[in-house]
Parts: sequence; structure tokens; C-alpha cells
Amino acid sequence: MSPSSGQSWNARAQRLGLVRFGPKDAEKPGVVVPPVDGDAALGPLRPGSILLDVSSLIGDCGEAFFTPDIVARLRQALSAGPSGLPEIALEGVRFGPPVPRPSKLVAIGLNYRAHAVEMGSKIPSDPMLFMKATTAISGVTDVLELPPNSSEVDYEVELALVIAQKTPRGGVSPAEASEYIAGYTICNDYSERDWQKNRHGQFVKGKSADGFAPLGPVLVPADRLDPKDLRLWLTVNGEPRQDGRTSDLIFDVPKLVSAISGYMTLLPGDVITTGTPSGVGMGRTPPTYLKAGDVVEYGIEGIGVGRQVVAESEG
Repeated sequence: MSPSSGQSWNARAQRLGLVRFGPKDAEKPGVVVPPVDGDAALGPLRPGSILLDVSSLIGDCGEAFFTPDIVARLRQALSAGPSGLPEIALEGVRFGPPVPRPSKLVAIGLNYRAHAVEMGSKIPSDPMLFMKATTAISGVTDVLELPPNSSEVDYEVELALVIAQKTPRGGVSPAEASEYIAGYTICNDYSERDWQKNRHGQFVKGKSADGFAPLGPVLVPADRLDPKDLRLWLTVNGEPRQDGRTSDLIFDVPKLVSAISGYMTLLPGDVITTGTPSGVGMGRTPPTYLKAGDVVEYGIEGIGVGRQVVAESEG
């Protein structure tokens, strides 16, 4: 596991990403240590990266995990080398959600200008909030089972952020927001559009089915990623569907953290998904929804990629 010539472990450790790996409901905390060179747009999990089991150093990624100094502790522990930590072969490993079960998952609707246009909606003057059940959380390579009796399951690739520390009552200012962000990951905000639109206007009904909030594969520490202008993309069966940039956000990350924290206390590990760019299935003519056998692939610059096969419900 010695780094190649010219690549110090300290330099690699500064670029680490946080993961949870292993079988569903039995994941362990890990770090992905990328090479100093290589394509940074691929995120920490790229050719030449090493996966280390850090369960002997830290507990699972619950509230206590997302303390402001956790990344610093891990970087220090790895600064001189892998320190005898078990290396896990990357081939075939499953990456679970980097956050196991946050106290809440807050989502934002119509937060990209182009998406608002394709939906025929006015540009919001205040962030449009809704909640997704935390039981919807899964990994970004897990099979997406269509909910029983569903007919209009759609996709929405989104940048997601994870909260680092409890916000004060009354919220934080946009200028203070960065102090409360642990890092960034990917969410695919799957939606059952018929349930979302026609079940008495309750978005949460169409947003909360099991598997409708895959997160991952990596949580990139906040100091390693600037969220202002990242490319997001999504394909279905290799066909490009979504391709946008976070520079098209109506409410950027600091404004979202500030606004949401003004309505509710945010706790360490809470997830905020920031909205989706244009190209969703509901916005196509005619609308095009997912079916069993489809392959959905998606990614965000600097974070990584997800790939999910769509299947009929088994229950």
C-alpha cells in the first residue's frame, strides 16, 4: 500500500472521502484514499484509490460521527500511512449510504431555473421544502424496486449536503452556513409522480417509498469541494436525460442551509438535497417513466457516480 513515487500519504489523506461499505444493514465506516494525481472530477473513488476500514478508529456515521474535527482526526491518523488499518478490495464492494439514518431528510423542489421552466412553474421566491422518509435511504448501486401499484416512477439527480453540527434556534446566516456543513454527496430523488400530484397534494407520499433516496457513494468533506458550479448528469439505458450545473441553482447552498435552519433545528447527519436540473421524465413529451429492466446511471463532478437497475417489487 505504499504510495507511488512523489505521492506522500499526507497529501493523499487530505483528499480522503468518507464511506460506509459492506452488506445492507451491516455496513462499516471506511475512508477512500485517492491518489494525488488522476481525474479529480471522478471524486475520491477513482482508479488508484484505496479503501480502508476505519471501524477501529471511529464508530458508525451517526450524530456523534459528524463532529467538526472528525475529518481532521482521520487525516491525522493517515498522514504517515495506513497505520495498519485493514485494506478492503474495491472489486465487488457495496457502498451503502454514507449516512445511515439521519433525523431528517429535507428536500427542495424547483430549485433549478431550467427545471422550473420545464415544469411550467414560476421561479420560487422562497425555497420550496418537503420531506422524504429516512426509510427511503439506500445505496447508489442498490437495486431500485418499483413500489407496488406504482405507475409513474421518475428520477432526479441532486447534490446533497450533510449537516455537521446542531444549528441554533432561529437558524444561521448564509455567511455562517459553511461552518455547519460536513460534506457533500449524491442523492437521486426518485418520485412517484401520480402519488405526488394526485394524492391530495402531499409530496411526501410520492417521495418516500423504500429506495427513493439513494445516497453516496462517498461523502466528500466540505473543505474539498466547492458546490457553486458542479456538473450533474443522469442517463437511462445510456440515453442522456439530465445534464446541468449547480450554477443554475435558484437558492445556493448557503441560502438553503440558512433558510431551512430558520424553520427547524438541523442536527448532525441530517441531509439536505438541493433540487434537480431539467430533464426529468415528467417533463418529457410524452412523459417517460422508469420500468423494470431500466438502468439508471448518474453522477456529480468531484463526488462520484451511481448505477441502479430498476426491478419489479418483490413484496
